Amino acid sequence: MAYQDIRYEVADATAWITIDRPQVRNAFRAETVDELIDAFRAAWRDRSVAVAVLSGANDTFCSGGDQSARGASGYGDRPGIGLDMAGLHGVIRAMPKPVIAMVDGFAIGGGNVLQVVCDLTIASDRAVFGQVGPRMGSVDPGFGTTYLARVVGEKKAREMWYLCRRYSAADALAMGLVNKVVPAAALRDEVSAWCAEIARMSPTAIKLAKVSFNADTDHIHGTSELGFAALELYYASPEGDEGRAAFAEKRKPEFARFRR
Repeated sequence: MAYQDIRYEVADATAWITIDRPQVRNAFRAETVDELIDAFRAAWRDRSVAVAVLSGANDTFCSGGDQSARGASGYGDRPGIGLDMAGLHGVIRAMPKPVIAMVDGFAIGGGNVLQVVCDLTIASDRAVFGQVGPRMGSVDPGFGTTYLARVVGEKKAREMWYLCRRYSAADALAMGLVNKVVPAAALRDEVSAWCAEIARMSPTAIKLAKVSFNADTDHIHGTSELGFAALELYYASPEGDEGRAAFAEKRKPEFARFRR
């Protein structure tokens, strides 16, 4: 598969998967998600690969879904919401090799969810995290909510979604959202060192450990599929469309009229 939205390279037992859409702060569209799924499957198949790293180009991790590609019923003209997010989250969790999120700059919205789903996260000291869905007529009704609560606790996860605030790298480290924070200039070297350490481990033991860790939360796949089916209906509603339209028109959304 020829990639347009991402870069893929393998070096020193590591698959480096980079979202490369800097013009939109590495926001993803349907094609981006498809390419990421393909790249993770390639890393899964490649016996020379011990670990995969997900990152973003030009000092930004990922700013979530590309709202310029979102229409009244979702992204593009595909079934469902137009993005196979359940498939992307699923392959990151299912591949029997650790996936490290290397976060520099913004990890916002669906971008934050992506780093949450990864096994480990190493961030630069200028990284910024947060959710924005309720401001824009959207939500991640699966791993971005249910699993996030496992990572940072129920109270903090609800705060992140209900208030849509932004959190510094230091905040993220304190709440357990990331594993380590390093200066931006040292980020790649630090991630490479972690990858090299993992590559020295027994691959079967690592696989069994990952499967065991996932077993306790695999039921979230069902919640995710149900949630994205509901999200498809929400996107097509006047309330969902108000969030999309407000973002496109650079104004504050008027959600008050939808209260029940």
